[in-house]
Amino acid sequence: MSVQVLKIGDLSKATTTKVETIRYYENIGLLPAPSRTTGNYRSYAPEHLARLSFIRRARELGFTLDQVRNLLDLSDEKQRSCESVDAIAREHLRQVDRKISDLKALRAELDSVINQCSCGTIADCRIIDALAPAL
Repeated sequence: MSVQVLKIGDLSKATTTKVETIRYYENIGLLPAPSRTTGNYRSYAPEHLARLSFIRRARELGFTLDQVRNLLDLSDEKQRSCESVDAIAREHLRQVDRKISDLKALRAELDSVINQCSCGTIADCRIIDALAPAL
């Protein structure tokens, strides 16, 4: 039984990850360096595909690279309690909630500024006034 190997372009397509990003993840240690063919091409195994898919999904959910690294380290310890994973996810959720709150406040402020605009001249524009620094 042969193990399926992938070239970097195949791995890129399979995970919709840019080749440069794959190399970056290798350089920072998130993705282990693959073996090399006799022609010195990278040769990725199914484990690389699974790990990169994990990284991509975690990044899509907004986890930082450090959080992804921690989650990957924890995922290798199958018998360990998942409390640490839960703590990372809960902290990330708190960060997401803070960002949502900040965006809601930003939206309200923009809405207020826009509603003050009478669509007169630029000289009377409330939006421009709100953006200009007070001297």
